[in-house]
Amino acid sequence: MELSQAEQWQRWFDENGPRMLLFARSWSVSREGAEDLVQETMLRMWHYQAERGGNPPDLALAFSTIRFCGLNQKRTDSRRKKREESIIYLNDFEDVWLDPALEDDEEAILLREAVQRLAPKLRDVITMKIWGNLTFQEIAQALGIPANTCASRYRYALMQLAQELQTVKEARHEIA
Repeated sequence: MELSQAEQWQRWFDENGPRMLLFARSWSVSREGAEDLVQETMLRMWHYQAERGGNPPDLALAFSTIRFCGLNQKRTDSRRKKREESIIYLNDFEDVWLDPALEDDEEAILLREAVQRLAPKLRDVITMKIWGNLTFQEIAQALGIPANTCASRYRYALMQLAQELQTVKEARHEIA
C-alpha cells in the first residue's frame, strides 16, 4: 500500500525533525527560535516541493534551507540590535540535543559546550555529519562549498574537540 503525500511528509519529518532541530539550534539563540526555523523551513520546503511533485525533500536541501533562514534571521536580529541597543541576546543551550537521557550527563554537557565553542563553519559541518548523518557531498551541497573542504573542516573540528576534552580530562585527574 502506497503512502499518501501527507503520510510521506509526516514519516520524513518524524525521521529528520530532531536532526533539523539540532542544526537549527546553531542558528538560533533559543530552542523556540530553532523550532521556528524548522517550521519556516518546512513551509518553504512544502511550497518548493509542491512545484516538483510534492514529495519530501532531500535532507541536505532542508539543512541548506535552515541555514538560509538562519542567516536571514541573524541579519534581521543584527539590524534590530543596532536600532535597539538596549536588547541583549543571550545564548541558552541548556536543553538536550538529541537524547533526553543525557541531560545531566557531565561528559555530554562538556561535549555540547565544546561543540558550541567551535567556529560556526566547523560546528555546522560537525553537526550535519554526526547528528544529521549527512555525507560530505550532501554537506557540501547544503553549505555551497567543496566536499573536500567539508572533510577537512570535519577533521579539524574533531581534532579541536579531542584536544579540548583531553585538556578537561587532564585537569580533572590533577584535581582528584
